[in-house]
Amino acid sequence: MNTAARITAFAAAVGVTFGTAYAVGGAADPVVTEERGAHEESGSHEESGSPAASEPPGGLQVSQGGYSLDLETPRLAAGGKARLSFTVEDGSGRKVTAYDREHGKELHLIVASRELDTYRHLHPARAADGTWSTPVDLPKAGGYRVFADFKPKGGEGRTLGADLAVSGRYEPAPLPAPAAKAELPGGYEVTLDGRLDPGRASELKLRVTKDGEPVTDLEPYLEAYGHLVALRSGDLAYLHVHPGESGPGPVVPFTAEVPSVGTYRLFLDFKHDGKVRTADFTVRTDGAGAPTGDGDDHGTESDPDGGKDGGKDGGKDGGKDGGKDSGAGDGHSH
Repeated sequence: MNTAARITAFAAAVGVTFGTAYAVGGAADPVVTEERGAHEESGSHEESGSPAASEPPGGLQVSQGGYSLDLETPRLAAGGKARLSFTVEDGSGRKVTAYDREHGKELHLIVASRELDTYRHLHPARAADGTWSTPVDLPKAGGYRVFADFKPKGGEGRTLGADLAVSGRYEPAPLPAPAAKAELPGGYEVTLDGRLDPGRASELKLRVTKDGEPVTDLEPYLEAYGHLVALRSGDLAYLHVHPGESGPGPVVPFTAEVPSVGTYRLFLDFKHDGKVRTADFTVRTDGAGAPTGDGDDHGTESDPDGGKDGGKDGGKDGGKDGGKDSGAGDGHSH
């Protein structure tokens, strides 16, 4: 059935920069509904004082601009590997099979828990009929949001979102505390410097060190030295921020514009020593140039099996279905 015909698209009209690129969300306090650890519901959030906007933030709608996201597996079990399948359909209900590549991939898939402490950045395989699939491991039960970030051939970039239910014993947990420093396994530390001002471009700098020494040999990942994904707490509005011009470290600069005051989660992906790693931050802004973060350190390392399993399973399944692999089916996680 045509997904667009089954649902009523809606979203809070906030934010001029959310929505069409490649990963944060806003309430004074997070709206905790499921799971602790990249939507159709607009979500209510107390800190909604946002500037005027011409279109809703990305990821809040399952259909937008004549395209719809259809999750073929809307429910998974917590723990262990599972396969997530979905399609992107056009306004006539046909599966989309032609895409323009962005950052070396036809489609980027973000899966995030509602409590924004579980995060997966995946690159699924596409079969010839337009069905995408990827292995994914989600450790805890609760509600998740799936974001498909893509650009149809010759069209505009889109970010569509849909809800994913993960079954199992659910235990609520608070949003990770604000922090300007993330410590990762292996002696890595990432420091966030800058401020977020709603409705205005904000300069952010992320500095990577290992064992106290600056990392000056970051490796390109998806055609850049770093990728920053942001999600707003409460409704999980989605923003992907592209890095500025930089060398291979230790500092990776970004320019971000958030649409409203609130609490945001930032996820930085970078590659070093042949492995993709993820540093995460909680940032609050009050509209007066509040610091990006303070408090306890927080961070994580990507799943060492994510890329291996994604490439092996994604490519195999895509070929078995007679499809063309969109990319290695790789991924990493937090």
